[in-house]
Amino acid sequence: MEALAVRLSGLDPYVDGAMRIVAFYDTLMRRRVDLPALARASAGLAECVAGIRLHGTGRAIRVGPDGREASAPRSPASTTLPITLDEEEIGTVWLERAGPPSPLDDVLLDRLALATAAAVERYGPARTTMADPALVELAISSDSDEAARARALRLLGFAADLPVHVVAVRSELPLDRIGGLVCPSRPVKAAPLADVGVLLAGTVDPARFPAGVRAGIGAAGSPDRSWRQARTALRFTSAREPVVRHGDLGALALLAEVDQDALRENTDVAGIARTARSAEDLETLDAYCATGSLRRAADLLHLHHSSVARRIEQIGRTLGIELTDPAGLTRARLALTAWRLLDP
Repeated sequence: MEALAVRLSGLDPYVDGAMRIVAFYDTLMRRRVDLPALARASAGLAECVAGIRLHGTGRAIRVGPDGREASAPRSPASTTLPITLDEEEIGTVWLERAGPPSPLDDVLLDRLALATAAAVERYGPARTTMADPALVELAISSDSDEAARARALRLLGFAADLPVHVVAVRSELPLDRIGGLVCPSRPVKAAPLADVGVLLAGTVDPARFPAGVRAGIGAAGSPDRSWRQARTALRFTSAREPVVRHGDLGALALLAEVDQDALRENTDVAGIARTARSAEDLETLDAYCATGSLRRAADLLHLHHSSVARRIEQIGRTLGIELTDPAGLTRARLALTAWRLLDP
């Protein structure tokens, strides 16, 4: 092959230049350079501004021939070429040449596009937390086939053998900030979907969620199953327990599968709905169900235990449940949990 290239280059200067460009990018790919290095090398070779943009991140890398980030406003591209990976267009590369395009610009961009696709497959996109919602939805949707899901995860920066947790989030805080807090050292991507924020992360530390965030955490494994688990766990969150792992729910997760009309018609759940009209009574019952003890509930509420005892007795009469009896406490806990699962 090398002997053929030498013979061809001797016959045609264009072929000589093309073969040198091919060899140049082959060297870069063997050295496994990242996207900024590819842009710098391309700008130096082309002697003009070179750019790389990935659809998944929306971020553009523009570098001048001096190897520095191009600060001037973007000029019209003299030559552009799409970046494809697994027959899917994932971005664009371009040159901003002041004069007419060079005869070898198409060859240069073709090799730059190939090298960029290889770098994306190896490293994933630029290390940013926010991601293309369409890619995230493709990764977690139960309607996606495995090939499409694997491609979406790869484009999001997750290696094929990396377990992925999906987290469903409701918060006024920026998703990228939450993602950076709960998964500071592993890949994490975030995107809004409808009224819920989605995090995809290699690991998740429940203790690192900031105040004011409600989050349901799915188990690592298939992202579509983890997403279903995360949405279910989010329904079980409360002001007292704002972050819930699906794996910690155990048999309680079965309540999420009960028809909502059946839940509403249940006598105990209907009683909780009436009790919830009083924020004070609901807070008292919640503290008592969480602790199973009048004294510990009093500590949580910063009240005397006798005051809590009187409230619990009154709430029990309203519910028709003996709350100090173990069986009654179990009924109240289940009813309170079921009531929280009802749509607002």
